[in-house]
Amino acid sequence: MAAGKEIRGKIKSVENTKKITKAMEMVAASKMRKAQDRMRAARPFSEKIRRVAANLGKANPEYVHPFMEVNDAKAAGYIVVTTDKGLCGGLNTNVLRAVTQKMRELQAEGLGAQAVAIGNKGLGFLNRSGVKVLSQAIQLGDTPHLEKLIGPVKTLLDAYVAGEINAVYVCYTRFINTMKQEPLVEQLLPLSAEVLKTHHAQGHWDYIYEPDAHTVIDELLLRYVEALVYQAVAESMASEQSARMVAMKAATDNAGNVINELKLVYNKTRQAAITKELSEIVAGAAAV
Repeated sequence: MAAGKEIRGKIKSVENTKKITKAMEMVAASKMRKAQDRMRAARPFSEKIRRVAANLGKANPEYVHPFMEVNDAKAAGYIVVTTDKGLCGGLNTNVLRAVTQKMRELQAEGLGAQAVAIGNKGLGFLNRSGVKVLSQAIQLGDTPHLEKLIGPVKTLLDAYVAGEINAVYVCYTRFINTMKQEPLVEQLLPLSAEVLKTHHAQGHWDYIYEPDAHTVIDELLLRYVEALVYQAVAESMASEQSARMVAMKAATDNAGNVINELKLVYNKTRQAAITKELSEIVAGAAAV
């Protein structure tokens, strides 16, 4: 029964794996609701400030912020938002594939790449790809904190203001529903025609600035960047927990199927051994 003992060992091993994946599924399900609530609460503010900033780009204030100016640098900047942990299906693969495609498109135009990595998976990918990583934010936990995000992102913004890069893109996974998450690459800077077209700013826009255009625009565009980066991370975290729950449920179901198949093989092997022993006993009795 050496084969039977080996199969019993495999069954025990798969049962232990099933317990782990089931526990991870339940943990992800409990975290998913909080992550989704946090993400949905931040959406109205980020959408509103996105529209205001897009309208501001079409206005004609006496002060033009550097974020609104287009330069001719030979590089583009990317804020790549991924997860710190794996076991969440194809979530990271999809967003990194979108980043790679965008980089190739811009490289065909002669533009290099500089990046800020938010999340361990994106950091590892960028290092393997040979992309220059200006800064990183990893081990963020289950709750995004703006003070941990804006510091690393500021290095990319400073590079844009200094004229070292000509655009900043934020790359993240947008939460659609529990079963669907969409990888996106959106232009953050400059506030150009592409951003205006994306956010449907129509007609002529202008504002009255109090106390003055310089103070208002500086503060507004800082809030604009902070809000969009925070929203991207919140969307990514909600997507991560949803994808992990679905992936772990699929793994648990697959483990159950494997256990059933192994038990069937074990029973067949055991029955074959019993039948062989009975045949030997009957043959021995007949010989006597």
